[in-house]
Amino acid sequence: MNYADQIKEAYHFIQNLHAEPVNIGIILGTGLGKLGEKIQVDIEIDYSEIPYFPISTVESHSGKLIFGKIGEKKVVAMKGRFHYYEGYSMKEVTFPVRVMKLLGVQSLLVSNACGGLNPSQHVGEVMIINDHIDLFPENPLRGKNLDEFGVRFPDMSDAYSPRLIKLAQNIALENNFMFHTGVYAGVQGPNLETPAEYKYLRSIGADAVGMSTVPEVIVARQMGLEVFGISAITDLGVEGKIKKVTIAEVLAAAALAEPIMAKLMAELVTRM
Repeated sequence: MNYADQIKEAYHFIQNLHAEPVNIGIILGTGLGKLGEKIQVDIEIDYSEIPYFPISTVESHSGKLIFGKIGEKKVVAMKGRFHYYEGYSMKEVTFPVRVMKLLGVQSLLVSNACGGLNPSQHVGEVMIINDHIDLFPENPLRGKNLDEFGVRFPDMSDAYSPRLIKLAQNIALENNFMFHTGVYAGVQGPNLETPAEYKYLRSIGADAVGMSTVPEVIVARQMGLEVFGISAITDLGVEGKIKKVTIAEVLAAAALAEPIMAKLMAELVTRM
C-alpha cells in the first residue's frame, strides 16, 4: 500500500471511533503534560491500534491520540511524538500530521524541549518560536509529491503564524509570564551538541536547538495549516554556562516550564 493510502486508512480507522471533525491539533512534546490534563477527554486511542501509526520509543513520550475539548474548542492531541533519531523516516515522523489534516485540523500547535543558545535565557523558561533553521539530513517532502496534500515547493516565509505569535505574546504579558521569542534550530540528535556546535548554531542565527518540530512544521505548512510553536528551555549551550546534563535533569527543567506552557497554550486555544 502506498503512503497516501496508508494515511487514508489510518484516518478511516480513527473516523470509525470518532467521527466529529476537529480543527485544532496539538503535539504534546516534552514539557506539556499538564496541558493534556486540561483536555476534557472524549476518547483516547493508543498509537499501537491505529494502522501504520509509528510507536514512540522515547521513555518520556507516551503514545496516545486524544480527542476532547479545551474550553469550547475541539482538539486532537498527540500525547507523545516521533523523532528522526528513533530510526523512523521523515515520512513516518510526520505521518500523524497528515492524518490530522484529514481529520479537519486547520491549526497545529507544537511544543518541545530545547537547549537555549541565547545568553538572555535561563533553564526553565519558555521560548515562543518565530522561525526555524532546518539542519536535518532528510526532508519530509523528499520523494514523490502528494499533490492532494499540497504543492511541491511550499513557501516557508511565515512558517510560524504571526497572528498566533502575537496572541501568545499578549497572553504571556497579561499573565506576567517570563518568555522569549526566537529561532529554533532542528538537528538530528540524539546526542547533545558539543561546545563548538553550540557556538556554530548561535552564529547562524539560532536562539535554541532541539531534535523535533521542524519536520512536522514543514509538512503542516505544505498542507496550509496555521502553526504555533513553543519550547521549554531545559539546558544551556551558552559559552561559560555549558555543563553535563542527564535526561532526568532535562525532564526536571521541562517540569519548571510546564505550568506556564500549559496555561499559555490552553488560553491560546480558547482565544483562537
